[in-house]
Amino acid sequence: MTLTILFLGCKSEKSSKTLRLGHTLDVQHPVHKAMVIFGEELDKLSKGKIKVNIYPSGQLGGERECLELLQIGSLDITKVSAAVLENFIPEYKVFSIPYMFRDKAHTFSVFDSEIGENLLLKGERFRLRGLTFYDAGSRSFYMKEAPVKMPKDLKGKKIRVQKSNMAVAMINDLGGSPTPISWGELYTALQQGVVDGAENNPPSFYTSKHYEVCKFYSLDEHTSVPDVLLIGTDTWKRLSNQEKEWVSKAIKVSTIAQRKLWAASEKESLAAVKAAGVQIFYPEKKPFEEQTKGILSLFDENKEMKTLISSIKNKQ
Repeated sequence: MTLTILFLGCKSEKSSKTLRLGHTLDVQHPVHKAMVIFGEELDKLSKGKIKVNIYPSGQLGGERECLELLQIGSLDITKVSAAVLENFIPEYKVFSIPYMFRDKAHTFSVFDSEIGENLLLKGERFRLRGLTFYDAGSRSFYMKEAPVKMPKDLKGKKIRVQKSNMAVAMINDLGGSPTPISWGELYTALQQGVVDGAENNPPSFYTSKHYEVCKFYSLDEHTSVPDVLLIGTDTWKRLSNQEKEWVSKAIKVSTIAQRKLWAASEKESLAAVKAAGVQIFYPEKKPFEEQTKGILSLFDENKEMKTLISSIKNKQ
């Protein structure tokens, strides 16, 4: 699909508006399904005055390309991993600190609090306004040749990471060789041996079909990096107060639905990859946590980040 088609999506009748939403995920992914719910709910609340056209599966490019389209106003809404936003918004590094969250309840309490609300607005100076955090579970290692049971099993292994300084630091601390590769290119990179493994959540491992190449999945759950739904600030400013209210209400419905979809998808994905011959392991987390705790020292001189980390750790 070309940008010409994308721009045609801007055209609509005077009585209605069309928001263009582009992302990289497969249509079976729970986050995509949540975006569909968002569009349906917005259509219902606005009585057809606002439509959402969704371009999934990287039709408009990778996450970085979609962000750039958002910033120049050629795209209205996109979804990216919080790790990708580190380059724009330093505070988002907090999500890539290993074992930052105690459990799912703690994670959601942060997302739904003033802490989460403030983080969503941090990107406005870059023409990016956060709408919500979608649950993206926890990231774990999957490998081609052998499982990761202890940090030493990563020594010298080439591990695909997102283009995140924090992810690179984590793999270095664990003794691996971090290799940034875009999500769309990862299947081929695994197939051709460019990398020995990668790390992601169960639904992404399944819907990407990476399980066809990697038969060892170790659920160490080192980080809980959410997906962030973003709207361009220019698009947001063009909406009336009533339209903003409709969008906000539709987002809440979508977020609640997404958490349920995610929980179900995690179970289904693990069952599916296991049926496809993947061996699943549950390594002890403490050794991984101990070997990566030095990452916190990166923020010793950053008062704002230290305060943010403390507020998250202490959130009940």
